[in-house]
Amino acid sequence: MVDQQKKNRLFIIAIFALSIIPVLGAWFLYLHPAWFSAQTNYGQLVTPAIPSEYDDYLGFDAFSEQNLAELKRHWLLVNVINKTSCSAQCLDAILKTRQIRLMLNKDLSRTRRVVLITESLPEQSAQQLWLKDSVLWRLRQAEHGGDQALLQQLLNPDQSVDEALLTRLQVSPNELNAPTTDLIRVKPSSKLMNSMSTLLNAQQQDGLLLLIDPVGNIMMTYPAGFDPYKVKNDLMHLLRISQIG
Repeated sequence: MVDQQKKNRLFIIAIFALSIIPVLGAWFLYLHPAWFSAQTNYGQLVTPAIPSEYDDYLGFDAFSEQNLAELKRHWLLVNVINKTSCSAQCLDAILKTRQIRLMLNKDLSRTRRVVLITESLPEQSAQQLWLKDSVLWRLRQAEHGGDQALLQQLLNPDQSVDEALLTRLQVSPNELNAPTTDLIRVKPSSKLMNSMSTLLNAQQQDGLLLLIDPVGNIMMTYPAGFDPYKVKNDLMHLLRISQIG
């Protein structure tokens, strides 16, 4: 009889616990929402997304014109150059997109690197910029302190890559025309510029990064000085759930 009474008490306590625990849990969540909030993305969502068409991207040079088809059905990491030169912060952002792609490993082929040039970029400055994209990446990979000092010096747009440096780094002068680069350089159509005007006016700083999905929607932005690891995390999440690109 005593054992039965104990079982009955335990049963009543269990029923009470089952009814009160969800209430206490909900109350705790209400008091401490930050404990359970999940960071879904690090970039700024473009709402609504800005649509673009394949024809909205015009090749900046012969290499890019020949490779415009690479923009189709890929996720695009787009560095914006919105001035007549690319500052140290702008160039650093371009180098970061190379790093991001390499960190994607097997998903690297689902992405492309793009530079969107909205102003008139002088040909000589452009040639130096594309060359620096290759050369400075090699310096960034090096661990020697002198190479890091040279890297910081060459991030300055007024500092040019010369023949001596190309020889030292075993870079062919022909790389000036970037025949093997993965960086596609484009200019926006007037229609796309009109669509993007509000977005670009709100983010005037050098080093802006856009993320464009495989159907052409400009759907996320990252400000100057963005963390490449956080961009990579966002992109990996999108690649996992994406059925295209």
